[in-house]
Amino acid sequence: MKTKFKFKKNERLFILTGAGISAESGLRTFRDNNGLWENYRVEQVATPQAFKRDPGMVWRFYKERYSQLKKAKPNAGHFAIKKLEDFFQKNFFLVTQNVDGLHLAAGNEKVLEMHGSLHKCFCTRCKTRYKFEDIDLSQDIPGCLNCEGQLRPDIVWFGEMPYFLDEINKILSKTDYFLVVGTSGVVYPAAQFLYIAKSYGAHTIGINLEEPDNMQFIDEFHKGKSGDLLPKLVSLWIS
Repeated sequence: MKTKFKFKKNERLFILTGAGISAESGLRTFRDNNGLWENYRVEQVATPQAFKRDPGMVWRFYKERYSQLKKAKPNAGHFAIKKLEDFFQKNFFLVTQNVDGLHLAAGNEKVLEMHGSLHKCFCTRCKTRYKFEDIDLSQDIPGCLNCEGQLRPDIVWFGEMPYFLDEINKILSKTDYFLVVGTSGVVYPAAQFLYIAKSYGAHTIGINLEEPDNMQFIDEFHKGKSGDLLPKLVSLWIS
């Protein structure tokens, strides 16, 4: 394995992760089963309109995903990223498109979950926030303990604005290295982060099972599983 990069602690590293790294922990990706769930297109259960039309159906989908998530554990790729945070410390920035919380479970502290978290929900009326573990998931539509409004998963759905975009754009303008792991490069706005970082002069690195759609902006690409490649690469990058 070869790499042309050698990291220094005073440089700044930005990491973007996607579904590929979580798939290695046994979590099905959003597009599994041909993008179908109970004969619905997945997009049909991941929009504000779907929740307004049939909140019980949407909650069934996310309860199923949450049940699957409780069995998942961080893999070697997650722990390698934790090692990078330990190395860079204040110069480390991690943004994930995943909602599973596996980076936090691996020990990462500086994590921006731009698409929300499957561990959290909030009231559509008073905006009180809860952890899934603190609400009654036996209810078809869990209710708010504060105002008796409907709770909804704290997930950024199709048509909604991802979290932390202003903060992310500020970080991208000052990063030295941009590492993208397990993404297809087709989901926006995250897919444009690579281009933005490179336009500001960052060195770019990609790890994925297949070349992403925005491959032309990657300086060094490693094809394969992040759980196999990242531990070896991290040892080379920070040795």
